[in-house]
Amino acid sequence: MLGPARAAISPDQVKIYWSPPAIFEPVADLNASSHTVFKPGGQQAMDKVIAELKVEAAKLGANGLLLEGFSDAQTASVGTGVGSQSYSGNTAVGVSAGGAFGVFKKTGRARAIFVPPE
Repeated sequence: MLGPARAAISPDQVKIYWSPPAIFEPVADLNASSHTVFKPGGQQAMDKVIAELKVEAAKLGANGLLLEGFSDAQTASVGTGVGSQSYSGNTAVGVSAGGAFGVFKKTGRARAIFVPPE
């Protein structure tokens, strides 16, 4: 916490800022993340992170979020494989297949702020 919490508000009342407004009071530094499979999260993962940040800010009564940045990280990978072998007389045949995919996490950082009404 960087400042006093206020009465909770609806997440819909939390406004997103990419640069600081002229007058604001800092409330808290927040982090949120979203997991995706196969590839780093795109816009959909970013939207989920922003929605979670808005929920957390609203719980503190902050009516603004000053976005500070996003990052992607691979947190795990899952792989599998199968194989088969057959032989008869002087002939042998082997077949195998495998695959793997990654689990990625998009993380967002923001400062929850209170912007006084004008």
